[in-house]
Amino acid sequence: MPDVQMRSLAMNARPLVPHDNRSVVRGATDDALSEATVGEFLDAVVARFPDACAVVFREHQVRWTWAEFAREVDTLACGLAELGLTKGERLGIWSPNRPEWVVAQFATARLGIILVNINPAYQLVELEYALNKVGCRALIAAERFKTSNYLGMLEELAPELAQCEPGALRAKRLPALQFVIRLGEAATPGMLNYAEVLKRGREPRAALDLRAVGAQLSCHEPINIQFTSGTTGHPKGATLTHHNVINNARYIAQAMRMTEADRLCIPVPLYHCFGMVIGVLVCVATGARMVFPGEGFDPLATLEAVAAEACTALHGVPTMFIAELGHPQFGQFDLSSLRTGVMAGSPCPIETMKRVVAEMHMSEVTICYGMTETSPVSFQSSTTDPLDKRVTTVGRVHPHLEVKIVDAEGEPVAIGATGELCTRGYSVMQGYWDDPGRTSEAVIDGWMHTGDLATLDALGYCNIVGRVKDMVIRGGENIYPREVEEFLFTHPLIESVQVFGVPDLKYGEELAAWVILKSGKSATEEEIREYCRGRIAHYKVPRYVRFVRELPMTVTGKAQKFVMRDVMIRELGLTTVQTA
Repeated sequence: MPDVQMRSLAMNARPLVPHDNRSVVRGATDDALSEATVGEFLDAVVARFPDACAVVFREHQVRWTWAEFAREVDTLACGLAELGLTKGERLGIWSPNRPEWVVAQFATARLGIILVNINPAYQLVELEYALNKVGCRALIAAERFKTSNYLGMLEELAPELAQCEPGALRAKRLPALQFVIRLGEAATPGMLNYAEVLKRGREPRAALDLRAVGAQLSCHEPINIQFTSGTTGHPKGATLTHHNVINNARYIAQAMRMTEADRLCIPVPLYHCFGMVIGVLVCVATGARMVFPGEGFDPLATLEAVAAEACTALHGVPTMFIAELGHPQFGQFDLSSLRTGVMAGSPCPIETMKRVVAEMHMSEVTICYGMTETSPVSFQSSTTDPLDKRVTTVGRVHPHLEVKIVDAEGEPVAIGATGELCTRGYSVMQGYWDDPGRTSEAVIDGWMHTGDLATLDALGYCNIVGRVKDMVIRGGENIYPREVEEFLFTHPLIESVQVFGVPDLKYGEELAAWVILKSGKSATEEEIREYCRGRIAHYKVPRYVRFVRELPMTVTGKAQKFVMRDVMIRELGLTTVQTA
């Protein structure tokens, strides 16, 4: 097959800029879009660099060449096929950054199985909703991570595991789930071990012509579901295709000038597009080495990995870079090998960007902007952009994408004016899984309405200035306040509650909740937070809780969250950080 990775990865020097004083830009189209599947994408890089180091998991002491990694992938794919999993079925993965996660990413793609990313911070309510929403037939789960006991939560949701044979689960609360594949060596009733699935994949009866299976797949078929908070209610399952994620990775790599000589440190989570697309698939696009410092982010482990592996690139959300720069041992590490990387996931403080360039040697660091629903990147600064543009904007539009900034009537605004950013092109998701209503609200005539307020300058550089919707981004995690509000409404003492974001120097934003208690009742801030712990993800637990008798409302009865936010900023003495 053609070399889909390196074909035309030279940076296009003529990005289009707005015309006629309207905030509309179209990316370059000189470079043809790839029509490869994820499996073909991997095959191409393995053919080019079979003996080069591909994957390093330092915490797990795993180091694979591209050929070795592909063998692991094919073995797991055969094992999953032996279980009877087939194209179009959903397999969830609930794990921190481990070798098995990346193997599963490609093994499922080999078979056309749709990988469902489960946030490692999810608790019972969120896990149950996610598995049932998309009908996961199988789940790969770590034993635990930090304070979360994954297998314990699964046993609580599906007590039938204690009595069933592995692979024969029939659970009342998880009716679609049949296989639970646990990581680690210990045995758990009702669950298969990951090693056992690999063993099945090596048996002669499991032999499968994976290339023939792959030849029956289309790059326009769904391959991944990622849950994302949106405008209303529960998280939504953004459904992405091979075509979506492969091409996005190619153009991210192009903007970074990545090659097989690069070594990318990936401390961001794999369950997120940042890890699996901007991290893993960017390396597959170029043959670069992927280096994982640990299962979760730790600033010291990240600095150690960069120095020990002589990494040339480093990814992270702003809070990660802030933690690395502020670590007491920061000055002890030789980071001179660094050149580039991506800072994304939440607004990037300008001063942090300047320090990353000056103190971490990342003179070619880039900023990305996008959302899960657009695979994820729509705008990115390039390594050749002037420094002031790289630290104060999110760059220019990616190839083969069209972006417009519109007013409330949907008309493009003038250059420099503020409006909602909308994206159209190959990267827009297929839709929200089993949710045509909310899909049609978000994608109108092919345009993904992001809910973000932005401006475009005359050269096509974009600046994100706020959000139409009230979604909160805390350290790269998207939080929809209504979801937290609906949970808090289950507290027996709460009459009414409004949740919103306030600025935070470390995380970008933190959650605040204004609570009206039922008549005659009393509670403390800590009691409200304690009610949340272990039941919703830690990052959704409000940091600030204020008890009030009434909420500021419009004449039509809508809560005025901007008023609450302003009050909290004044009372707490919070500072809004200038960002790109």
